Amino acid sequence: MRFEVQHVEVMPQNLQPGILYVSLEFETAHHLCACGCGHKVRTPLSPAEWEVQETPQGVTLRPSIGSWQLPCRSHYLIQRGQVVWADQWSDAQIVGGRARDQQRLQTYLDSRHHKRPGWWSRLLQWLGIRS
Repeated sequence: MRFEVQHVEVMPQNLQPGILYVSLEFETAHHLCACGCGHKVRTPLSPAEWEVQETPQGVTLRPSIGSWQLPCRSHYLIQRGQVVWADQWSDAQIVGGRARDQQRLQTYLDSRHHKRPGWWSRLLQWLGIRS
């Protein structure tokens, strides 16, 4: 199966096979599972989750897609428009992978939300009461 990218503002209700729908405004990509089961797969786009790269050779979605919550439990990559099947994961690998993903996301979110001191702390610091 080959995937082509289609940029959308809002995700269509009915997805077509072989199309990776990308909404940059809502930072998400959707597609139908590559196995053909017909389930929708949503991948949030951010430096800590998935990223889409478009080249003349085709679209790439990284990292791999592990549809562990679906009955098919498909695991694949989309590289240069082509589906590349990956090894199945055990339940323990899935739990570990989800924990790593959650930690990576939390680290990313923490880096984006630097805690700025409140106005009271800034006033005390300006008055020299706090260093």
